[in-house]
Amino acid sequence: MDGVKDRAARNRVSVALEHLKWPFLLAAVLVVVSAMVVAGMVPSLLTAPKPALAAPSWQVPPAQLSQPSGVLPLDKNAPLPVPAQVSRLLDGPLKPDGAGSMTGVVLDASTGQVLFDRDANSNRIPASNMKLLTAVSALKALGPETRFTTRVVAGSTPSTVVLTGGGDVLLGAGASVPTAVMGHAGLSSLASDTAAALAKAGVKGPITVQVDDSLFTGAPLNPAWSLDDVAAGETAPLFPLAMNSGRYAPDSTTGPRPQDSALTTAQAFATQLAAAGVAVNPGVVRGKGVPAKVLATVQSATVGEQVDLMLETSDNFLAEDMGRMTALASGRKATYDDATAAVRQRLGELGIATDSMQLADVSGLALDNQVSTRQFAEVVRAITSGPETALRAALDGFPVAGLTGTLDNRYAADGTAAGAGLVRAKTGTLNTVIALSGYVVDADGRLLVFSFIGNGLDPGAAGNKVAMDRAATVLASCGCRG
Repeated sequence: MDGVKDRAARNRVSVALEHLKWPFLLAAVLVVVSAMVVAGMVPSLLTAPKPALAAPSWQVPPAQLSQPSGVLPLDKNAPLPVPAQVSRLLDGPLKPDGAGSMTGVVLDASTGQVLFDRDANSNRIPASNMKLLTAVSALKALGPETRFTTRVVAGSTPSTVVLTGGGDVLLGAGASVPTAVMGHAGLSSLASDTAAALAKAGVKGPITVQVDDSLFTGAPLNPAWSLDDVAAGETAPLFPLAMNSGRYAPDSTTGPRPQDSALTTAQAFATQLAAAGVAVNPGVVRGKGVPAKVLATVQSATVGEQVDLMLETSDNFLAEDMGRMTALASGRKATYDDATAAVRQRLGELGIATDSMQLADVSGLALDNQVSTRQFAEVVRAITSGPETALRAALDGFPVAGLTGTLDNRYAADGTAAGAGLVRAKTGTLNTVIALSGYVVDADGRLLVFSFIGNGLDPGAAGNKVAMDRAATVLASCGCRG
């Protein structure tokens, strides 16, 4: 207290310091405790946040998806089902709900051994199971990585451009979407590139738009189809270019379709060209351009991607387009008759017997088609485990029971739920026809392929689809060894 000489003053300072001592001590204690908590020395006073745990390996997203290379037995030593046991288990559920009959076959995918046979060689109306034949034929003829090109070429005069179809019926009205299948190639992108090419060439317009749909020949509408089905929008006259697989909107799956998809697409292109700043004359007509003078192009999704979309959604219009393109790749004309001939040709090259087949279209809408369940099972086997690896591209297109495509709302009924997520099969439905062909791994890890077809059935009888779903579920659930 050297700075305070007066005793009374020193006393007053001492008293003041005494009053200040305890607040300072309390503050010091709190600082020390806080430091101890931070250091983790007093966990009971305050729990420090724990570091985040690393996600287990099975929850870590893969860096890239593997490409399908086939479906093989999960266990190479998986036992083979006993045919008598398979027959015993399938005979019960595989029965029609009312009139008609059901045929079927089950094969071991690895060996081809027949495990179940109910009139498997009898010809049946297959409905949309026909698309399986189209899928393997397209993949065989075209290759899964092929893309279709839509071109804009110069016309006969500088002020004319010609939109030229190259087989892409999945064109979108807007910009191209590289990650999409439908709409992968967009008319807006094509129009923008065309406008840039016209500007570079010094063409000011107004421009006349024409369309060249001469890639496909013959009648645009198959005479084997019911006009009632056409009116209902099950399909439409076929041309080598269309938007939304021949529908007015990409999310439309039912209802009337454009009856001239080539002109409809060209009109939409003219609208996009005007939006890109080009003066465009009203009206669109058919015409031929100069092939060597290409102004702009867009390319479709791959054939493999289109085949998968066709199988998953059972798209009739896309299937017929694939048939025509298969015919062209097989050295034939792009007619309905040449499409069925090309499918027959490519199936023969795969070693599948075709002499007994009757093919009226390649989508399955025609009632004149006749194919056996054995032939369908052989096609599925060629896809899953045959030597032609290009066919593996169709694996992703098979609808998954209870989850995707035309099987998304099935496999909830009694006796079918166990097949959800396991059965993968192409469906087929007409008024008196139900079909289901696909593959499944049984409880012992054996890969089986199957085909079931019902004909002469009571229209709308709900039990028919359930019967086939139960039959497929039996295969998924059993080892079938007695």
